[in-house]
Order: sequence, then structure tokens, then C-alpha cells
Amino acid sequence: MYLTQFMFNPVRRGAQKLLSSPHALHAAVLAGFPDPSATDEGRVLWRLDSARNQAKLLIVSPGQPDLTHLAEQAGWPSLEDGWRTRPYQRVLGRIEVGHRYAFRLTANPTRSTRPVPGGRGKPFGHVTVSQQEEWLLNRQHRGGFRVDGDDDQKAVLIRDRKLITFRRREDSVTLRVVTYEGLLEVIDRDAFVATLTHGLGRAKGYGCGLMTIAAVS
Repeated sequence: MYLTQFMFNPVRRGAQKLLSSPHALHAAVLAGFPDPSATDEGRVLWRLDSARNQAKLLIVSPGQPDLTHLAEQAGWPSLEDGWRTRPYQRVLGRIEVGHRYAFRLTANPTRSTRPVPGGRGKPFGHVTVSQQEEWLLNRQHRGGFRVDGDDDQKAVLIRDRKLITFRRREDSVTLRVVTYEGLLEVIDRDAFVATLTHGLGRAKGYGCGLMTIAAVS
């Protein structure tokens, strides 16, 4: 697995187009791989982190990407270090039960209606902060982690909430997207590594599901 960081040049027209459409950005991310198919090791996950006038793209992937096209269209093509890729196994290989990490996750918290005979339930985005917090807490044990918190500090901090609408061919897509931050403890190593490499929740093709971690003492 690999972890890649790419910085957009937000004043470029190509960057503005990609930053305004998760569908277009998804296609641009996959274009960086000869074969973007998921493997047992993991799948291509990406997340867009924006702050002030900066926009950073994070990608976790089974194969190493070539983002030359992104640098030429939406980045800093004259710089040698247009993007940075490093082996993610160095991080994954050190994870053990009981380790604590600060985490950041952008996700699409949803609930599904009761499935109809012969079909599937329709997903609906959670609307309230409490519903969105509960969505993550309900998935922590299955995801191999336990969110830390006490009486003086909330277990989950929601840093951003957005309603995103974009075009996907002839259809209009609307997603409720939430960015979570907090502290967690690993309770099941294999399940937690699967969360980091396969993602959490729906809409993974549109910048949701990627959790990143940083070790804490």
C-alpha cells in the first residue's frame, strides 16, 4: 500500500474544475493508475483536505500512482516534487492492539430504508450532528477501534459538515459529507488495518471513507 499527497494550485482553471466536482476528481485520481481495481490488500481511497487557500489531495492505494496529468492540469508542473508518495506499509506494520492515534476521517454517514422484496434499501444521509456522531460510534468496534473520550471531552469532534451536489453524467448526486477528528485506541489490529485500507462507509469513489492516523504518546 502507498500513501500519496498532492497539492493543488487553486488559481488554475483545471484545479477549480476538479475541486468543484467529486465525480471529475474521482476520474482524475483513477487515471493515475494502470489498474485501479481493488485487491485483497486494499482499494484506491482519496480525500480532499481544504484550509484557507490550500487544497491537499490524499490517496491511499495498493499501487503507486503517477499524477503527472494532475500536476500539469491542476498543480505545480514546474516543481520536481509535484506530489509525494511513500510506502504505507511502514505505518500499517507498526499498528498493534492498544496503540492510540489521532485520526481524521471524511465520511458519508447514512442510514438505509428497509429493503423491498428483491431489492435493496435506499440510503439517506444523516442530518443532525448527534446522528452523524452516532453513525461513527456504531462502527467503531467492527472497524477495529474504540474512540477515546471522557466527561470533559467529546469522543468525536465534527470539524466540517457539507451538503455536496454535483453532476454524474445525466444524474444529479447529493451527498452529506462529514469530517471527523478525535482520538482512538486499536482493539482489533486486522479489522483496523482493513478500515484504513478499504475505507469506512459509503461514497468511497467521491472522497469519503479514508481515515488517516497519527501516533500519540
